[in-house]
Amino acid sequence: MIMHDFHLADQIFKTILDHAAKNNLKKITKISISLGSLVEHGEEILAENLEFNIKMLAQNGLAQGLEVKIKKIPGNSWILEKIQGE
Repeated sequence: MIMHDFHLADQIFKTILDHAAKNNLKKITKISISLGSLVEHGEEILAENLEFNIKMLAQNGLAQGLEVKIKKIPGNSWILEKIQGE
């Protein structure tokens, strides 16, 4: 587990769970994220590490088997573009 990537993954995952609760979703199946060049604790957050950590957080519960799509974008921010579920 890469800790600087885990912090952002945890932030994103909490946002996903909040969205699910507000929209009465029983399952979250797919998310799409746009990821800029983010540096935390002196290390750039890599898309593959972020994806790994989000999937690890989703292992149990309503996001189990979550599909994660990450698109690199210019800038230094991230955007949760889409959450799909049922």
